[in-house]
Amino acid sequence: MAAPAPILRMSGIGKQFPGVKALDGVDFRLLPGEVHALMGENGAGKSTLIKVLTGVYDIDAGEIELEGRRVAFSSPLAAQQAGISTVYQEVNLCANLSVAENIFIGREPRRFGRIQWQTMRRRATEILSRLDLDLDVSAPLTSYSLAIQQMVAIARAVDIDAKVLILDEPTSSLDADEVAQLFRVMRRLKEQGIAILFVSHFLDQIYEISDRMTILRNGTLVGEYLTSELSQVDLVGKMIGRELADLEKLEARPPAREAAPLVEADHLGRSGAIEPFTLTIHEGEVVGLAGLLGSGRTEVARLLFGADHAGTGSLKIGGEQVNLRTPRSAVSRKLAFCSENRRAEGLIPDLTVRENIILALQAARGWSRPIPRRKQDELVDKYIAALNIRPANPDQLIRNLSGGNQQKVLLARWLILEPRLLILDEPTRGIDVGAKAEIQRLVAELSDGGMAVLFISAELEEVLRLSHKVGVLRDRRLVAELDNDEGLTTDTLTETIASGARS
Repeated sequence: MAAPAPILRMSGIGKQFPGVKALDGVDFRLLPGEVHALMGENGAGKSTLIKVLTGVYDIDAGEIELEGRRVAFSSPLAAQQAGISTVYQEVNLCANLSVAENIFIGREPRRFGRIQWQTMRRRATEILSRLDLDLDVSAPLTSYSLAIQQMVAIARAVDIDAKVLILDEPTSSLDADEVAQLFRVMRRLKEQGIAILFVSHFLDQIYEISDRMTILRNGTLVGEYLTSELSQVDLVGKMIGRELADLEKLEARPPAREAAPLVEADHLGRSGAIEPFTLTIHEGEVVGLAGLLGSGRTEVARLLFGADHAGTGSLKIGGEQVNLRTPRSAVSRKLAFCSENRRAEGLIPDLTVRENIILALQAARGWSRPIPRRKQDELVDKYIAALNIRPANPDQLIRNLSGGNQQKVLLARWLILEPRLLILDEPTRGIDVGAKAEIQRLVAELSDGGMAVLFISAELEEVLRLSHKVGVLRDRRLVAELDNDEGLTTDTLTETIASGARS
């Protein structure tokens, strides 16, 4: 039987931002009555493709067809009116209103200018029943779980005659039972002929619910595949850009010298963020964390630094039981954390290089004890030279530096504190090859000098090159801890990420 004609077709889509080609000649098609997964690592172009489709961004090249007609949406509202609705991870409804009001907000049934409340509640109940949901539609939305709130958002989208439903990371905050409930609703919508574009980083969920998938990498199309015909190992290889047969075998770092444990996490976890994990980091040891985006790498780092509060387990620093309630507590124990989002959580763009470098040291001293300018100059000049920050001008605004030099400034800020543990979350993302090599060399030197490093990177070769051992995460679980010996290769890491166990 011939496949049905696509309800949605995107051809040769191009989108460029200053200095960045976000999409380059991407093709995408969506069939009626299917769940189609859009896959790719961070920066692959998934969000940009969705925003181009829904009118958030104009396209620079290519065309979009909906039901065989060429379209160009000027706004998300225009896309919604044409039958394309999006439900995001963060539910964009009004929590203070009732379920019925949220379903019909802006479209309330009226008579003589007055809202027909009884009619609205009856129709809301009917809409939800078509999704096998039995709710009190007069209850406030806040009285229901996040999963139910997402169902309400989906019900609203369906009721406005959605032909295409985009679900962007809908399961990231749901437990297993809530995911199962969402999948029941998705299957019911499939039966009704609605096409669903599904974005998720959970591989098991992708293989459970999707019919086909499209993979993007670095703004380009890798390919379209039937889910049943692409193994998880091959999927991971295509997402990270290296086929298993082509993965390079790298020499492992020599084992870390015998040293006392510095950080001991015992069944540390946080509900909805990371399953309980046990991990030990020794002095002078580089521990790499590998896994796909959304696997829980950053969540581990945030728990160890006190940026998030653990719900289970215990943590020791230098043999002492601690309860890190805030990052300040972590800093006082000589822990440092460079966030993957250096712009939002690291650098202050309107301050100078000098001011950004001394920020953590000044905060540790307290604002009533300003660092003398001579001492500032001495420290800043030392780290500008040590890290080869360019231009070597401490009075330059940080926003005017390249990404690689901004990353070096952030590293300098923490190195001034002489931390015992340095947590680096994607420190080489988005920087040039030369700056990347310098940062990698610095990590090795710090480790050789006795500093412990937790190193997070999506690049498996980089993790292997720097780490003494590697923790592998998948679907918010630490599934394996592997010594970086002669038998550990990028093949092994890829297979472990895909399967959840070392082969």
